[in-house]
Amino acid sequence: MLARGSGEFLLTEDFDYDLPGGLIATHPARCRDASRLLILSKDDGERNHCFFSDLPRFLRSRSLIVLNDTRVIPARLFAQKPTGGRVEVFLVEASGADGARKEPVEPEGWVEFWRVLVRGLGRCPVGTRLRFAAPFTAEVCERQERGNAVLRFSGQGRGGLLAAIETIGDIPLPPYIEAARRQGGATSAVDDRVRYQTVYARVPGAVAAPTAGLHFTDELLSRLETEGHEIARVTLHVGPGTFRPVTASDPAQHQLDAERFEVSAAAAASIRRAQAEGRPIVAVGTTVVRTLETLARTGAIEAASGATSLLILPGDGFRVVTDLITNFHLPKSSLLMLVSAFAGRERVLSAYRDAIEHGYRFYSYGDAMFIRPGTLPS
Repeated sequence: MLARGSGEFLLTEDFDYDLPGGLIATHPARCRDASRLLILSKDDGERNHCFFSDLPRFLRSRSLIVLNDTRVIPARLFAQKPTGGRVEVFLVEASGADGARKEPVEPEGWVEFWRVLVRGLGRCPVGTRLRFAAPFTAEVCERQERGNAVLRFSGQGRGGLLAAIETIGDIPLPPYIEAARRQGGATSAVDDRVRYQTVYARVPGAVAAPTAGLHFTDELLSRLETEGHEIARVTLHVGPGTFRPVTASDPAQHQLDAERFEVSAAAAASIRRAQAEGRPIVAVGTTVVRTLETLARTGAIEAASGATSLLILPGDGFRVVTDLITNFHLPKSSLLMLVSAFAGRERVLSAYRDAIEHGYRFYSYGDAMFIRPGTLPS
């Protein structure tokens, strides 16, 4: 089973590693940039251990740092069926090419169609109306496989559904964080609505955070610009498929769910300029990598909006991204495969083993790694 043109026969199990359960981060670091940072040279495997606040020391001169400014919505809702039973509704994405199919309604009213995941619906037929603890309702329009459905939401007030769910929706934390918190029997003292969100989150639509960006503070971003680095922002709305494990033995057979992205003309111009000047282009997270590399596969980097299901595996080339900031990912995940494609599977897994030995915290609320070419500063 060949993963692209790498020359290696790679199976999904080749991206496995053993992680002690105690290193799964269920809470963020006390301060965002106080998380630990492992620096890895993609050229020779040299490593350095520091803190995220030390990042400027390891950035190459005049780097272009590309952020994903998607904002996580409180996508987990609870509703009541006509029978009184409880239903859990997980918003996935608005339906329609323009983000939401609209219907004519009275002033101050709104109607939106959303693709959702539903638990507890039972045998309720199409047409069943669900009621929420807010001034809106939902009608079941389509029922699909594996709990997927399309709901027609309707209500009153400005801002539509996204405004209406702000007071009743829950931030959808990764399953392993919720499971670990339940097993620990403790509730979180962390305000996940704040900490499971980047400080630069702007465009609502994600149901999972672009976690590499959770370590940045406003002060650190200002410092980077003061020191001569440039910052650009793109948007990719992270979907629930980001947590879906790779089950095929051949990773090339895995199908990623499509996720919506948008790159502005200003961001595209910054990227083209950095490329022309030979400056480093630092992707903050795998979502930025997939956005930029999707555009690159269509030609020059231009303003665009669309959806990507790009799966990057060892053997795939990188046409835009030169440096990568990323968290430590789950074993056998498509995210770990992407990072392995960027820096080499053996080199990345060796760095993971080193991080485990040094007690780094893993996954969404965990520590970070910065992968760059060349010799590392002492």
